Amino acid sequence: MAPTVKRPERPDGKNKFQKPVNTKATFTRLLGYLGRSKQMLAVVFVFVAFSSLAGVIGTMFIKTVTDEVLPSIVQSGGKDMLPLIKTLVTLAFVYGFGVISSYCYSRIMLQVAQKTLNTIRKDLFNHMQELPISFFDSHTHGELMSRYTSDTDTLRECISQSFVQLVSSVISVAGTFIMMLYLSPMLTLFVMIMLGFGFFAIKALGSRSAKYFREQQKCVGAVNGYIEEFIEGQKVVKVFCHEEKAKKDFGVINENLRKASTNAHTFASVLMPVMGNISYITYAAVAMLGTLALMLIPETSFFALSLGSLLAFLTYTRHFFQPITQISQQFNTILMALAGAERIFEIIDTPAEEDNGYVTLVNAKKNADGTLSECEERTGIWAWKHPHGDGTTTYTEWQGDVRFHDVTFSYDGKKTVLKNVSLYAMPGQKIAFVGSTGAGKTTITNLINRFYDVNEGKITYDGINIKKIKKAELRRSMAMVLQDTHLFTGTVRDNIAYGKLDATHEEIENAAKLANAHSFITRLPEGYDTVITGDGSNLSQGQRQLLAIARAAVADPPVLILDEATSSIDTRTERLIEKGMDKLMEGRTVFVIAHRLSTVRNSNAIMVLENGEIIERGTHDDLLEQQGKYYQLYTGQFELD
Repeated sequence: MAPTVKRPERPDGKNKFQKPVNTKATFTRLLGYLGRSKQMLAVVFVFVAFSSLAGVIGTMFIKTVTDEVLPSIVQSGGKDMLPLIKTLVTLAFVYGFGVISSYCYSRIMLQVAQKTLNTIRKDLFNHMQELPISFFDSHTHGELMSRYTSDTDTLRECISQSFVQLVSSVISVAGTFIMMLYLSPMLTLFVMIMLGFGFFAIKALGSRSAKYFREQQKCVGAVNGYIEEFIEGQKVVKVFCHEEKAKKDFGVINENLRKASTNAHTFASVLMPVMGNISYITYAAVAMLGTLALMLIPETSFFALSLGSLLAFLTYTRHFFQPITQISQQFNTILMALAGAERIFEIIDTPAEEDNGYVTLVNAKKNADGTLSECEERTGIWAWKHPHGDGTTTYTEWQGDVRFHDVTFSYDGKKTVLKNVSLYAMPGQKIAFVGSTGAGKTTITNLINRFYDVNEGKITYDGINIKKIKKAELRRSMAMVLQDTHLFTGTVRDNIAYGKLDATHEEIENAAKLANAHSFITRLPEGYDTVITGDGSNLSQGQRQLLAIARAAVADPPVLILDEATSSIDTRTERLIEKGMDKLMEGRTVFVIAHRLSTVRNSNAIMVLENGEIIERGTHDDLLEQQGKYYQLYTGQFELD
């Protein structure tokens, strides 16, 4: 029995995506990642300042040209053009320097963004390798994939564009305000009053826009999760003619995304025209007030205004509102990115799989007195290295003796899956588990591997409580062949060697022969170098299963777990590999889960499970004589000879 798998998050209100809970903490943490490129960011800040101030300074030349250069030309009768030429050259230099600065900070910031995202993705992926199986059992593939796709994409846009534009806008607003204050404090006061109306519009529209941008991000994750789920299960969709239902469900989710995106971009798009109209009104009002000031205020007055100052001020007025609008829009983008970052950090902060084990697996040699000691060379003898509190270390030979002692287990703490299960498997024995679906067969194998830890009782391996054994050491002493075979993109050789990364070609080939996979592998276009893609989509289900068996064979462990290992192989192929499987299982402790009872007849002991309890145990013949549950299962599936 496996734990319940959580469905993809839906934007219909029934299940929720987490909103940013602590924006400040997330932003600070993101700055920590950016801080790893401090020097590059310092250079970016300098170039952003140059680029922004170039526009501010360039506008001031309107006053210079109007009040000084043009009168000089008029006085010379148009003969002295040198002041104008110098001014234009200086202006070209200022704007040219601004353009170069913009190019430089864009290129550098792009590198900073990609470097930061590379680090975040690496931290996310590395941490996911340390998470327990229970985490993956409770999260869909699409839900996790959205962290690498949509969430990181919003971060990329935020880091490479929004942060820079925000800084640029702030510098532009500050610089423009100083220049306006210098040119005319009176008109600046009027502009600030009009700006108050702008801030009211930003607050009203921006808050709604931010709300729908967050909703949009939720919906993107839901759509990604749903698509991923149905691409993986496309065969199931076809088999059960589920196309119309799938279309209908996707239509609902896609429509929610459309509505959220429409609302988000509607308010964001309305904000710019509203601010634009306020700036136009302000521009017209400033033009009228400035003209009145030119005519009515004496030149000797503190509030006096020249024509050049008025023209420059009008230009600054037009430029003043645009960066303020951009700042409000960048806040929306940043907020959306922080929501994505928080979801990423949520996974990174998920507690790693606990491992308090201290017993390790080492190469060993037998001493003259029959005891074991550790050695660096491979001797073919393995031992459990067990350090003790008194400073001594003992070595127990690795044999494959697995025992359950009154084990009780529940996935969720509510429904008990195994109840007081006790069993033993001595080295070289084959133990089979049979029973109806949900009886607890797969749960037993999950506990042996410590994918989950028992709630009550204990499991011993060669007499050692498996909680004392490091999980990595425990798992490399076992090999599993699962019902759902997974192959990785790579060659056939690589996939078999996954069971033993340093396996030689001879070992790989022998393992393939043992699993009866060598024959079909040699018929592939490139033999063992044939590239497998799409989880083995270019192979039959049976061929994929044979490769999984070969992968287990090359690992050469003392304990082997076969969870419906031959379920995807036809009866004829199954008979062909029986001898190979017998060789693979020879001398090993083997746990077999099978629905085909013909595959467990030669087991040393068969455990019949029902509702998490072992209700019958014995050999095939013993259980048939009892005429209990096993007898019913067997006679219901096969005719007795």
